[in-house]
Amino acid sequence: MGMVGCFAAVSPESLGELKDNPDEIESYIYPNDGEDEPPNYLDVDKAWHGIHFMLTGSADGGEEPLSWAVLGGEEVGEDMGYGPVRLLTPQQVKAVAAALAALSEDGFRSRFAPQEMEAAGIYPDVIWVRDGQEALDYVLENYRQLVVFYSEAAARGDGAILWLS
Repeated sequence: MGMVGCFAAVSPESLGELKDNPDEIESYIYPNDGEDEPPNYLDVDKAWHGIHFMLTGSADGGEEPLSWAVLGGEEVGEDMGYGPVRLLTPQQVKAVAAALAALSEDGFRSRFAPQEMEAAGIYPDVIWVRDGQEALDYVLENYRQLVVFYSEAAARGDGAILWLS
């Protein structure tokens, strides 16, 4: 299956409860023993690292608030398989949503650099050069969903939980 980038928008109250009670995080992100998805959930499949690279120009880190979109936030709780979840405050979610809204799709598309992505080990590193336009289309499809996720979360005043599954 591989590493999948997962996101769930959460109310400020739920965010505070999860931060104060990290033992509750696993049951929140995997409700009904993983049979269901949490509310306001999105996964961007394996495109998460490509999206991050195209937003920041780096494999990890980068300039805020775009660096918060995929790999940002405060780590909380136990390792969920690929590290602990990360929490974004409602203010960070609003900042990400605004930054994503300011970046046109053409602007995002222009950041596709298959050779650089492969050289930087951007997951899944085998697709960037090999698949070219198909890899870009895959990232764009998932990026569009992420933009909507942040826009809707910001409009509700939600924070977010980010994790790799």
